[in-house]
Amino acid sequence: MATKALFNSVVNWFILQRMDQIEHFIKYPVETQEGLLFSQLFHAEETEYGQKYGFSTIANYKDFQKKVPIVCYEDFEPYIERARQGHKDVFWPGVIKQFAKSSGTTNAKSKYIPITTESLEDCHYKAGKDMVALYVNNHPESELFQHKNLRLGGSAEIYQDFNTKFGDLSAILIENLPFWVEIINTPSKKTSLMSEWETKMKAIIGEVKNEDVGSLTGVPSWMMVLLQRTLQETGKNNIGELWPNLEVFFHGGISFKPYKNQYKEIIGKEIRYYEIYNASEGFFGIQDQAGSDEMLLMLDYGIFYEFIPMDGYYSGSRNAIPISEVEINKNYAVVITTNGGLWRYLIGDTVKFTSIKPYRIKVSGRTKHYINAFGEELMIDNVETALKIACEHLNASISDYTGAPVFMTNSSKGCHEWIFEFTKQPTCIDEFTDVFDQTLKTLNSDYEAKRYNDITLRKPIIHSAKPNLFYEWMASRGKLGGQNKVPRLSNDREYIDPLLALNQE
Repeated sequence: MATKALFNSVVNWFILQRMDQIEHFIKYPVETQEGLLFSQLFHAEETEYGQKYGFSTIANYKDFQKKVPIVCYEDFEPYIERARQGHKDVFWPGVIKQFAKSSGTTNAKSKYIPITTESLEDCHYKAGKDMVALYVNNHPESELFQHKNLRLGGSAEIYQDFNTKFGDLSAILIENLPFWVEIINTPSKKTSLMSEWETKMKAIIGEVKNEDVGSLTGVPSWMMVLLQRTLQETGKNNIGELWPNLEVFFHGGISFKPYKNQYKEIIGKEIRYYEIYNASEGFFGIQDQAGSDEMLLMLDYGIFYEFIPMDGYYSGSRNAIPISEVEINKNYAVVITTNGGLWRYLIGDTVKFTSIKPYRIKVSGRTKHYINAFGEELMIDNVETALKIACEHLNASISDYTGAPVFMTNSSKGCHEWIFEFTKQPTCIDEFTDVFDQTLKTLNSDYEAKRYNDITLRKPIIHSAKPNLFYEWMASRGKLGGQNKVPRLSNDREYIDPLLALNQE
């Protein structure tokens, strides 16, 4: 009892301290961001990248905009490859020994994102502590620390040529966690870092089925697979029956909208759902309000933010603005400068600000995940909202989906084609299509204009997928588990055509 009381007092002290710091950057967001930027410029001014772009001569944000280019991964890759080969002081002081391997959804080629000591400690681990601090601050009656956290991460490997470690971000985080954090997590580090997905799933279930789990942390799609298989293994009716002390699911990586009803059903009891926004490149946002669907943009993690308005993005306008100039409900591409050594780096995500006092956001999509074959500029957030409404209206639920354009021919107009894997079929697929289509019109004026009287776009085509279609497809691509995600939207037919073919087999 004395040990437990001491632990709780330490936790409460940390939460109070951290909440004061969070309140400070909420109160002084611009000053926090500017101070962070110039600290990092000073830190890296003697690196190759810093000397090339004159970091030591940058006196203000305007200088930074003019002198340092906005880059995507392909632009920055030569520097990353040199760092992976063991060269020091390339874009961050010293030798970088760890890289997060990000498979991505838009390229078959893997990306290797540098993980420095600073980004590991002052961004990723700091965010993990804040996730818990914000949750417990909202729910002081929580018994989170009396039960285990079930984590579902990726695998780790060693890059032998240069002796630099790489793997999923989750694997790097797990591998470097202190022993006292391991005590409250399940499954074990050894099991968490297994590479082969099916073998790993069996091992995880073997460990967690007898644990006292109080929280879940992971990507909704893959966590759902684990929970379903755990129920099959144990014969329990629902997860609440297996883990009666489960109280919260910390989720991120993909939208939770298509999964919310499925989680309510499989868990069988009321729990809380808290969203986080992290990636290999950094940890960006945490839900700070109970029952909210917004996330607080975390401004003191060693990440300087800039934003490119999406209304000109695809026409080539890539002028970034600082946080002080953003507007509510506009789509922005996110540009980051980080303590992992990324400088004005386009991460490929788009966000909308729901508030600027404080700065809260929603993830609205990906810069490469959209459909704009006919000028409709359809983004993921439009689709997710339309699906939620259609599912509620027709008593349906969806586990996975993807969509793509059907291009115009001499004899027919274009349209959008979708394949949905329903976990609960709609009562009428034609009515589901109508509700989905009509809702998209109300959410997106460009889509509505193209659909007006079927002038440019005719009614969407919707296919129902066979069970486990997307799982089979991801397996065939070697992308099971971890941080791999099903591409939701594409401006070509790269994904949907193989899926439709597999659906016919």
